[in-house]
This record gives sequence, structure tokens and C-alpha cells, in this order.
Amino acid sequence: MELLKRIRIVMINTSDSGNIGAAARAMKTMGVSDLVLVAPKEFPTAKATARASGAADLLHQARVVESLDDAIADCQMVFGTSARMRTIPWPLMSPREATQLVLNEPEGADIAIVFGREDAGLTNEELRRCHYHICIPGNEAYSVLNVAAAVQVICYEMRMAALSQDGQTATSSKPVMPLEITDWDEPLVSAEDMERFMKHFEETLLDIGFFDPNNPKQLMTRARRLFMRTRMDRLEMNLMRGVLSTVQKRIKGE
Repeated sequence: MELLKRIRIVMINTSDSGNIGAAARAMKTMGVSDLVLVAPKEFPTAKATARASGAADLLHQARVVESLDDAIADCQMVFGTSARMRTIPWPLMSPREATQLVLNEPEGADIAIVFGREDAGLTNEELRRCHYHICIPGNEAYSVLNVAAAVQVICYEMRMAALSQDGQTATSSKPVMPLEITDWDEPLVSAEDMERFMKHFEETLLDIGFFDPNNPKQLMTRARRLFMRTRMDRLEMNLMRGVLSTVQKRIKGE
């Protein structure tokens, strides 16, 4: 199934290599194979291989990188798994709702699903790097879920969406919002391009005196939320960066 080939599971600073192996096994049972590990505490290990069982091949081909930037640079959509944003609200949805957005992505777009540390999850900065947040609606009295189990739940929902897309099963889920962009005329920007744009945007705000880094409040976080929600394509981003460059030139000229 083509959709599952575009799903990337990203695990950050995993402390127990057994969880990496269990996550690989969960992925393989659902047909997801792209695993990226960001600075794992221990890997590779015999424990990870043992927990992977018949999915040791996923561990062997997994990429180990130093930062989240490296893990998601070429992805056009990024989901972060978390209960909620700890500073300001961010678009939050269930795994099943997230699949509807994935189904509406243009052909060829790569999707990353980011999982945080076993004890602390994702940091606020890491959550801000994601377009949307996924929350598994567990038992309110005890909603703690092992990271490998969370990978299993989300990969299952992605597989069900892929089967539905291929006409192999029916689904009653409805799209979360009208993001029908499967026939978009230009590719959506990658996470790496978005970071370059956000840095350019911040530099321009500094140049015109609109942004005070000593009293930032939530200005850049809210701006990031706005642009992440917009989902710009390459031409739209080039247009925006052209405007920013012109503003900077005018300011420096004056």
C-alpha cells in the first residue's frame, strides 16, 4: 500500500532499547517500515533485536540521527504525539481523525509521526515543530501508554485508512476539516523549508523592530502555529520569502 510507504515513525531519545524493538514489531505488523531514531540512549542492542522478534530487519535499516530536524527535514506533514501543548493550544486530534488528514495529502508527500521520551514525552519546542498533535483517547483515570503500544495504535489506524483508500475495507470516519489538496498544483513545503522560513520571518520582525526578543511573550509560537496551519506550497513560500527579503532591503536601505 503506497500510503504506508510514506509514513515515518520517529522516536526521540528512547531510553529503553526494548521499546525500540517492540515499536519495530508493531510497525511491521501494520506494514509500516520507515523508522528513524533520534539520539537513542542505547542502540543497537541484543534486547532491541529480541523484542523486535521477526522485525529485526526494520531495526537494521532504521536510521539514527542526532536531531529532530534531521529526522523530519524532508517531510511535508509532521504529527507529534502528546496529550496537549503545554503553552498555547495547538490543533489536537485522535489517531483516527489524523488518518483523514493523511488521506488528503498530495501523492508523494512524506508524513512523520513523532514519539517522545518514555518519561517526559516531547518538549514544547519539539511539539512546536509539528503541524498537528495526536492524542490517543485513553482511560481518563489512567491514560499512560507505553511508547511501543502507542506506535501500534497509530500504525493500526494508518493501515485501516490505507485499506479504505485501496477499497479493501469500509470506514465511517468523516474528514476533520476540508483539506482536499490531493490535486494541488505545487508540492507542499518540507519541514526543513518551513524552518528556514520561520527564521527568515523572525529576522525580518527583528529588523523592523516589531519583535523584542527580550520580551517575546508567545509571538513567534503563535506565528508558527499560524503558518503551520496554513500548509504553504513552494510557490507560496517563495512569494512570502520574497516579500520578507524586500522589506529587509528597504529597511537596510533607509
